Amino acid sequence: MGKSHHPLGSVLPDDLGCLAARVLEANRTEGRTIATAESCTGGLVSAALTEIAGSSDVFLAGYVTYSNEAKAAMLGVDPALIAAHGAVSHEVAAAMTSAVLERSGADVAVSITGVAGPGGGSAQKPVGTVFFGLATRGTAPQTFHQSFGADKSRAEIRLAAAIYALELLLP
Repeated sequence: MGKSHHPLGSVLPDDLGCLAARVLEANRTEGRTIATAESCTGGLVSAALTEIAGSSDVFLAGYVTYSNEAKAAMLGVDPALIAAHGAVSHEVAAAMTSAVLERSGADVAVSITGVAGPGGGSAQKPVGTVFFGLATRGTAPQTFHQSFGADKSRAEIRLAAAIYALELLLP
């Protein structure tokens, strides 16, 4: 993957930037605003969207809630839900998405929670396991699960998760 030749020297891969631009334009055309709640991607989706000038008319907010405590404190995810299902789960991805949609006032929200590695995986949730939530105002959140592969590097898993999340945001 090549690096962008943006005047400010973007460190984001070209394909991520191109996809982010498509997401912004498509949601702008639909009159929709976006918000994100990210864990394992650490703000990569928000960074890709805000790398593009004029994104503020579409992108409202991005929450990076890396720890379980941050998910509870910043988004209001019930610690009992995390304890029962684990932070990397359909249930927590759905809760994160619902919370960010409510707190930001956006029309559509995406959440990402997963195991980027190289450690932290388990037999049930190996490295590369990522759950996503997607919700639009007035609808129940949908969740998605992807296995990006334990053979991938941390950077590859994070990038793949960011790309998948951006694709979810396309109307």
